[in-house]
Amino acid sequence: MWADVPEPGQFVLGAVYEESEAYHIYAGRTYHNITVRDRGEEYGIDINQGYLSLQYGITERWAADLNVGATTSGWRYFNSTNGRIQSTSGLMDYSFGVRYQLFNETKADSPWIPALTARFGAVLPGSFSENFPFAPGTRSTAIEPELLLRKHFGWPGLGVYADGLFRWNRTTHNDLYITSIGLFQQFKGWELEAGYRHLQTVTGSDIILNDDHTITYPRDIREISETIEFGFSYITSKHHLRWAFNGRTVVDGRNTDGKFWVGGSLDIPFGGH
Repeated sequence: MWADVPEPGQFVLGAVYEESEAYHIYAGRTYHNITVRDRGEEYGIDINQGYLSLQYGITERWAADLNVGATTSGWRYFNSTNGRIQSTSGLMDYSFGVRYQLFNETKADSPWIPALTARFGAVLPGSFSENFPFAPGTRSTAIEPELLLRKHFGWPGLGVYADGLFRWNRTTHNDLYITSIGLFQQFKGWELEAGYRHLQTVTGSDIILNDDHTITYPRDIREISETIEFGFSYITSKHHLRWAFNGRTVVDGRNTDGKFWVGGSLDIPFGGH
């Protein structure tokens, strides 16, 4: 959605909540079941997080954004003390950046021109434990250039989205890139989306899972994940509030957990024209 920019002088305040569960991990390329059963319940790796997202339209083409919130992660499997809960909590890795819209699909002279926006962003470390296995972030200072695209084609409301970024992790030095591509369909105030996401670090070390459930989890982990993502949103006609639900699930990877994410958000625009 960041391929679009707010109107000049307009703020968009977003509130986001997400949670995930993972009952399997990849240590290197090896697949492991890490489910713990206790009193009829099943436990894996659980992450809960909530954050605020603020955007501001500087000019017709320029916008700024800030994302800050809190997160917690916990599990029972990776210790030899019979499944006691281990967890870490704190501020998320928070991000900020500026975006410049290179092309605006609705104002272009050619029907082939998409909405295409470049983002120049940075990430600063949160306050959770950086040495916690499967922590909810890298806790690394980072710089990330990014390109975002949306383009309508075919019948009314149908379109494609794409997103690509490279992140220089200045603290951990396991730089990574993330790409995604998918389709969306709009109908009145509704939009449905489905796509594919690939995350891969270019350097780093493997996870080692021992027979006694203890784990060697490197600071510079070399992670790869292949993810299916989906979602839907609705924009109200009067105040243009955007309600959204999204989910994604990891289907393959290396040194990653097979998490299933779900989340909800609300975007509130105000100011501007």
